[in-house]
Amino acid sequence: MNHANSLKFYVGGQWVDPLSSDRMGVENPATEEIVCEVALGGEADADRAVMAARAAFAGWTVRPVAERIAVLKRVLEVYNDRYEDFAQAMAVEMGAPIEWARGAQAWAGQVHIEATIKAAESFHWEEMRGTTKIIREGIGVCTLITPWNWPMNQIACKVAPALVAGCTMVLKPSEIAPLSGVLFAEVCDAAGVPPGVFNLINGTGPGVGARLTSHPEVDMVSFTGSTRAGTAVAAAAAPTVKRVAQELGGKSPNIILPTADLAAAVKAGVEGCFGNTGQSCDAPTRMFVHRDQHDRALVHAKEAADAVVIGDTQDVATTMGPLVSKMQFDKVQAMIQAGIDEGATLVAGGIGRPAGVNRGWYVRPTVFGNVTNDMVIAREEIFGPVLSIIPYDTVDEAVAAANDTPYGLAAYVAGPIAEARAVARRLRAGMVNLNYPAWDTFAPFGGYKQSGNGREYADWGIHDFCEVKGVVGWGE
Repeated sequence: MNHANSLKFYVGGQWVDPLSSDRMGVENPATEEIVCEVALGGEADADRAVMAARAAFAGWTVRPVAERIAVLKRVLEVYNDRYEDFAQAMAVEMGAPIEWARGAQAWAGQVHIEATIKAAESFHWEEMRGTTKIIREGIGVCTLITPWNWPMNQIACKVAPALVAGCTMVLKPSEIAPLSGVLFAEVCDAAGVPPGVFNLINGTGPGVGARLTSHPEVDMVSFTGSTRAGTAVAAAAAPTVKRVAQELGGKSPNIILPTADLAAAVKAGVEGCFGNTGQSCDAPTRMFVHRDQHDRALVHAKEAADAVVIGDTQDVATTMGPLVSKMQFDKVQAMIQAGIDEGATLVAGGIGRPAGVNRGWYVRPTVFGNVTNDMVIAREEIFGPVLSIIPYDTVDEAVAAANDTPYGLAAYVAGPIAEARAVARRLRAGMVNLNYPAWDTFAPFGGYKQSGNGREYADWGIHDFCEVKGVVGWGE
């Protein structure tokens, strides 16, 4: 793909040269090769982008909703035209196997834009309550900071609702996986998004992110990333009382009820944990199985782990790619070693690269059994293909252990639907998945506790980018 704009920023409807001279190599984690360089901005770049968004806000936010939706529809059309470019970009920048890049990563951006369009067309932008008119309008200038693990999923989940709500924005994608973000800016430009409504700059969290989250002309920050970084974002935003929406870390439990189809539930749970090389904040990384079924569950889990196909990310048969960077590789290796040191049973995988692999940040799909909920591998977010299987004696015990975490992003339950529903009501998580359902882009996505605040997807995301105005006496 063409990387011509990787050394530029998109500000005020134009591709501009950065005011900073810093650059960073973009690595293909499957080969450890630098594929291109990306410009890294500084505070002056952040200021220029924010002021472009501020200048565009007054005109954009009063445009009729139908016109704003029409602009987003054009974005979707151009996105679809460049669908394969997005898949290839994410295959390169994050090492996603090409079939996963097409069927999950690029697809996620597409379906979230579609869901936002549908939600916006039926959204209650205005309503009467007695004689008071309730009006929902764009909150203002928004900073959007997105992660490297689901680049287009998160960009679409922020840009699309902000756009239709009447906000203007500055997007800072992850500098680790920036190519898909640059490509999305090209899409917005080709789709005719008015100048200044959408702006993109690349940079690091300390270099650009800190300025974008503290800038006095920014009204809202929408951030997806680690809980540690999220607390820094909230602190930076606090002095100017910005609205902050955060989707942060997770350590999601997966309770397999004694009455579930054990083999099917374990297989699906392993696949859910290992999807995206385990680099998903809502991955079901803690599998709870009844103690009487624990040893059989380990057999099923090993079979599922051994079925993973690791290889060339351009090979359609490959089902797992590398981790995104050496930093992630080293972290995951340390966590696997911690599990071994703590005495958990190593069922599959372990330390080191897979057999026959001598380059790229590939890890062995790893399963631990006989894990207790106080072990490091059960407490900390690993962000790699590492599953902890935890035995329980009663469902009450499983629910208590599932909730015994600082996180609350997602949870999973497998078993007869009536029993699963009853357990779901007791789990402290923003999204509970029963029997591994299909992805629902109209369900609210976001977390309890240290997994964040606010909700994304469809109308839930639109709400987060709106202020609510009550005009009292309208109907007198």
